[in-house]
Amino acid sequence: MQILSSRLIIRPRDYEESLRFYRDHLGLAIYREYPGGTVFFAGQGLLEVAAHGGSGEAAPFTGALWLQVRSVSEATVELGDCGVPIDREARQEPWGLIEMWIHDPDGNPIVLVEIPADHPLRCDQRPTPPQA
Repeated sequence: MQILSSRLIIRPRDYEESLRFYRDHLGLAIYREYPGGTVFFAGQGLLEVAAHGGSGEAAPFTGALWLQVRSVSEATVELGDCGVPIDREARQEPWGLIEMWIHDPDGNPIVLVEIPADHPLRCDQRPTPPQA
């Protein structure tokens, strides 16, 4: 099997409310719109907010949306200006990432992550080649 593309699809209780949240509050850019749905760029992935195929209730989602930001501090200010409540204030986790938690209108958890400059995710882990 060859995976060519992927995206996370959510089916919100209120499509317009979720559309405003992801577009206006989080500032995600639109990749594509179609009748009954909007697909957003979300870093290296795609997030589809679908108004179709649901029951009119928010579909249960037991995961979390992981979004890397340049600065959690700046994101906190921006979200505060939009009135988005912070579920858990930013803090550096034992694994070295700075994380802050919020949620979308359906209660789906979203973790905003800042990767410090000295974290292994931002450093070249390859061994230094021998000098000639």
